[in-house]
Amino acid sequence: MSARAPLSKYVIRMAGIVPESYVDGPGVRYTIFVQGCPHQCSGCHNSDTWDFFGGTSFTADELLEKIAFAKKENPYLQGVTITGGEPFCQAYPLAHLAKGIKELDCDLVVYTGYILENLAEVPSAIEFLEHIDVLIDGPFVQEKKVLTLPYRGSTNQRILDKKAIEKFLRDYKLKALSSAL
Repeated sequence: MSARAPLSKYVIRMAGIVPESYVDGPGVRYTIFVQGCPHQCSGCHNSDTWDFFGGTSFTADELLEKIAFAKKENPYLQGVTITGGEPFCQAYPLAHLAKGIKELDCDLVVYTGYILENLAEVPSAIEFLEHIDVLIDGPFVQEKKVLTLPYRGSTNQRILDKKAIEKFLRDYKLKALSSAL
């Protein structure tokens, strides 16, 4: 890894980790479940992650060590998935973790109950989005549940690739720049 500031001050509230997942994105994934969710979607299969005071705290450094070890142990590990709970409720420390994940040469998939177009209003979301390769957005909607959808639970959820995320970021920055003029 390149030299960077220590990530020990970036604390992430976690519900759990699955070091080898085959369902949370393409390839073999290291999946991190964050704790705390304001959406509380009816029918959510991770309702134990809703409580913001539940789970365990880890620093970004501790998580990067775990990911690096998992990658060393399993050469087929393609990337990391961050799900929840709601990752964007912890966007600031997760942005720093995401930067470290990219330095480990892992791709990053993130699930959110927000839709991309509303994330600009979430503190530190833009910084977090800059490191995400695939964003799966939108709340789970029980009435739109389809069990055969790849990586999603309901038809309203979108799989947005890096190109779509970069377009959103460019448009956001252009709008911010034109507003400042």
